Amino acid sequence: MEVRIFKPTKTAMQSGRGKTRDWILEFEPTDAGRPDALMGWVGSADTRKQVQLSFDTAEEAISYAEKHGYAYTVEKPKDRQIKPKAYADNFANGRKRPWTH
Repeated sequence: MEVRIFKPTKTAMQSGRGKTRDWILEFEPTDAGRPDALMGWVGSADTRKQVQLSFDTAEEAISYAEKHGYAYTVEKPKDRQIKPKAYADNFANGRKRPWTH
């Protein structure tokens, strides 16, 4: 059984960083999805892909995977790059393009 351990990124629909501090252990899919004949929805017999376990640290997630005998891969999180911005920069004299209406 394969699992993936990662730290989720923030979604485009949220401005804060909620739900991005925990590490997630997620099972890799073992069964391909099949469309339902009646509704057309994609279904699968693999119910483990619906399970996500959250941990405070990556070490806790790794020890859980080792304890249960799961093969795991750890994805390291990318560092946030914050560009300093100021409203006054819109009206600065040294702009590359002049500010106009």
